[in-house]
Amino acid sequence: MSERDLPSLHALRAFEAAARLSSMSLAAQELHVTHGAVSRQVRSLEEALGQPLFVRQGRGIRVTTAGRTLQESCQAAFGQLRESWTRLRREQAGAPLVLGCSGSVLARWVIPRLERLRHELPALTLHLAAQEEPTSLAGVDVALLLEAPPWPVSWQVYDLGAERIGPVLSPRHPDVERLRALPASALGDEPLLYTDSRPQAWPDWARAMGLAPESMQQTQALPHLYFLLEAAAAGLGVAIAPQPLVADDLASGRLLAPWGFRETGGRWILATAHAGDTRLDALAAWARDELAAH
Repeated sequence: MSERDLPSLHALRAFEAAARLSSMSLAAQELHVTHGAVSRQVRSLEEALGQPLFVRQGRGIRVTTAGRTLQESCQAAFGQLRESWTRLRREQAGAPLVLGCSGSVLARWVIPRLERLRHELPALTLHLAAQEEPTSLAGVDVALLLEAPPWPVSWQVYDLGAERIGPVLSPRHPDVERLRALPASALGDEPLLYTDSRPQAWPDWARAMGLAPESMQQTQALPHLYFLLEAAAAGLGVAIAPQPLVADDLASGRLLAPWGFRETGGRWILATAHAGDTRLDALAAWARDELAAH
């Protein structure tokens, strides 16, 4: 389509305002032009189409069927332009990118890597938000999530890698030496720690190991993953956790993972409802590399 196939942007703006306000006069006031200027712009569109876009209704105007079609297209196009313009201005002004994630992911994965992120992506300014509803994108530019596909069609998703979970326990556990020598199947005879938010974690791991999910004795629930892992570190039992969230504890020896980690079918993702934010490409590449390092 060439530029000559499109009507004047001024004419479309005048039409959209008149259609939205049901008034040529109000449209003129909004656009800071005369009533006659709006009328001429609308008339130029009608002449080009060969059909009316408005009919009079009392003291106001009402869009025709053709007018309604054009109005919907204008609103969608102007809305997209407005969003893109706002986003580009925000990026140019150095406004922070609001990254949301669960409190556990924030405390155990994002914050410990924040200094490295700032060093490797110095142009990116992040504002961190702990989300009460981990799958919500409300109030954030992008969310770091552990989710299984399919994802909502309104999301733009950056796939970062497969989720891997596994059992962990502390060297302080009173029975650590015996447990470390046992096969994974023996965990079915042990009291296991889990979180209220994800009671399916142990059954998911059991299935990935070829074990019967119902064999896992989940005896102690904790309200959040952070508390779960602190309980495990204190030697109170065997917990189940995503590998990246315990990587630092495993490296320091604070926790042990004798039975390894298995993929669950879930994915680490960055999800946004604001497509086109160029900062997300760099953030996704960084997060993908960090997760792959484990």
